[in-house]
Amino acid sequence: MKSLLKSILLVSIFALSVNTVFAQDLNPIVTAVPSLVITPDARSGGMGDAGVATAPDIYSQHWNPAKYAFIQSKAGFGLSYTPWLRKIVNDVALVYGVGYYKLGNENNQALSASIRYFSIGDVNVTDQYGQFLKSVSPYEMAFDIGYSRKLTETFSGAVTVRYIRTDYTGSSEGTSAGNAFAADIAGYNESYINVGKSESLLSFGFNISNIGTKISTDGGPRNDFIPTNLRIGASLMYPVNEVSTLSFSADINKYLVPTPPVQKDEETTDEFFNRLTEYRDINPISGIFKSFGDAPGGFSEELKEIMWSVGAEYDYDSKFRIRTGYFHENKMKGNRQYIGFGAGFKLTAFQLDVAYMLATAQQNPLDQTLRFSLAFDIDAMKNLFK
Repeated sequence: MKSLLKSILLVSIFALSVNTVFAQDLNPIVTAVPSLVITPDARSGGMGDAGVATAPDIYSQHWNPAKYAFIQSKAGFGLSYTPWLRKIVNDVALVYGVGYYKLGNENNQALSASIRYFSIGDVNVTDQYGQFLKSVSPYEMAFDIGYSRKLTETFSGAVTVRYIRTDYTGSSEGTSAGNAFAADIAGYNESYINVGKSESLLSFGFNISNIGTKISTDGGPRNDFIPTNLRIGASLMYPVNEVSTLSFSADINKYLVPTPPVQKDEETTDEFFNRLTEYRDINPISGIFKSFGDAPGGFSEELKEIMWSVGAEYDYDSKFRIRTGYFHENKMKGNRQYIGFGAGFKLTAFQLDVAYMLATAQQNPLDQTLRFSLAFDIDAMKNLFK
């Protein structure tokens, strides 16, 4: 029963549900490969999924790779693990690895890369009589490489290219492996301002991610949008005293994917499916521009498609950090609403971060989600062996 639930819920709903006809009061933007937008690291997870303008760290690849141009250490890498949907199943998880390396003597540019693997666990396939046939392991994965560079003393830009693959083969009838390619364009600016008598760091960032091809999970007849997303944010780091700082961050983000059509009262089924066919035939680049003004409910629904995050982080001597934050998505667009809590501990070259998600919306399967992240500073590791 659990295997059947997983197959239906995680494969059909998560990846293939663009076919679904939504009610007028529930019209989420559904894409293929939804794992691409799952927060991979505990730091941002503990801050309500805010991260596009926070201080640069090893996990900047997902949020804003342009931040690597401002990171101080020469190189670093990280590993994270996120159990997923544990209120429904117990073997679904996201594993994420990331690293960067600063180029040249001027320390103003960097190469970075990451790989994510979203396992849907083992799914037992049965015949029409319920007899076991085989066990399959559906997954989604992505690998990317980024380049970032300071363009001025305060501003940096970055470009990332990404390969995406899904494989639900055998988990349900008609599924097959799919492949797609995408790119990110990001920018980051940081400058110092006076807040009262203290010099504070003010940062701004943006990231347009997953600009790319559609992906097919049925061998070619149908191609679905991947989750192209626009994220914009700001962050203020305020020095509390000589050894501690307090940071406040805020992000807004919106899918740059057309809103699925909703059947009108006066519309026949054939007329609606003709519009649905036209929707599926939209070019991904055209879809980016259409996404700003195609919601069936007009401008008010467009505003409901904007998700927002706010977060705060207290840092003591760059060795201990505590965090909290809040993420909000409109009820009509998915109703993901939760509070994040987190903490981080750093010992010379090693850092451990943990985060916990507490849902504020009823019956949220993401409730009580944990994240674990490890980060390693290569420069500090070298110093340990001198």
